[in-house]
Amino acid sequence: MTATAETTGQSSPEQLRTAMVEALRSIGAVRTDRVAAALLAVPRHVFAPEVPAAEAYEPERALVTKRNEHGLAVSSVSAARIQAQMLEQADVRPGMRALEIGSGGYNAALLAELVGSEGEVVTVDIDPFVTERAEKYLGEAGYERVRVVLADGSGPVEGGPFDRIVVTAGAWDLPPAWTDALTEGGTITVPLRMHGLTRSITFRREGGRLVSVSAEVCGFVKMQGADAHDEFLVLPRGTKEIGLRFDELERPDTSRLGGVLETPRAEWWTRVTVGNQEPFDSLYLWLASSLPGFGLMSVDSELDTKTVAPANRMACPVIVEGGSLAYLALRKISDGPAVFEFGAHGFGPEGGPLAALINTEVRKWDREHRAGGGPTFTAQPAGTPNDQLPDGLVIDKTHVRLTISWP
Repeated sequence: MTATAETTGQSSPEQLRTAMVEALRSIGAVRTDRVAAALLAVPRHVFAPEVPAAEAYEPERALVTKRNEHGLAVSSVSAARIQAQMLEQADVRPGMRALEIGSGGYNAALLAELVGSEGEVVTVDIDPFVTERAEKYLGEAGYERVRVVLADGSGPVEGGPFDRIVVTAGAWDLPPAWTDALTEGGTITVPLRMHGLTRSITFRREGGRLVSVSAEVCGFVKMQGADAHDEFLVLPRGTKEIGLRFDELERPDTSRLGGVLETPRAEWWTRVTVGNQEPFDSLYLWLASSLPGFGLMSVDSELDTKTVAPANRMACPVIVEGGSLAYLALRKISDGPAVFEFGAHGFGPEGGPLAALINTEVRKWDREHRAGGGPTFTAQPAGTPNDQLPDGLVIDKTHVRLTISWP
């Protein structure tokens, strides 16, 4: 007798896909029947043969397909939750022409399901390992109609203009080729980094500018090629224990931070609280768009001397001015259920005032933006005069002037 999923007690790929889609619906990542149908149709496990099928269908699991010499992921099949979320944002319809920047195969197959037989899908990647792999597995899964292109995705791609562009690599900038490739009213959905914080933003083209229609928290491996961008890293103690990362062209002077963490620590608290499982992602973005000298602090758990106690040891808001710094902090104020209070710690001669400044902005976020829908993002070409920009924080990238406007 031939062994089957039923006789071995293992779930079949079809059963695994159904369970994945049900899980994604339950958390709100899948909201429409057409995205659900695409996820049910495409065999995700075919694009990740290195792992067992059951792992390929775990909703939160990203499947790394290539690492660099340092062991860092440079290509992956993104977590199904993120892919579903971005496809819902992109609102891809039958008959559309879609471009995917950053290939892998699986997401391109999902796009092919969404555009249908009358639509077109082009997927492009700079790495021949990725494009060869994508072409191979797209063929095995029955999606030969997807055109796979080996090229730097930040440049022009033949086949446009496109109704939808979906970028599946973390971008720091918005190259003009992307805007030029869009139809008027077309959209691009892109994981965009701003001060080190990544949001999956869907922008609609309005003439020469892009205006956001939605934004979601996400994370992606960084883009390679001409528009790759690395953060500026500062080690105030000279070791990897504590790092300060600054991600924009304009950054604070950090030359006077030597010894700052050996000074007494100032602590200020806000009376603004948060529950144990309550998200507060908009707070980080608010602080990034309202505080000068903004960056992110990280702490190496193996080297940690407990000198600092940031709210998040992987990426915590920090501000720098001269020889002083301050960062966002949390302290537990009650158990059952756990409740935490926001505050700030400061170091250096101006550490106390900097901590107080963070707390002022935390309170403003709590009053005015905590329950809101978040900001609008507008991208206009570099060189656009200030009087033609909307109100808000302006971040100057290489190709665009990005404005973050809070209601």
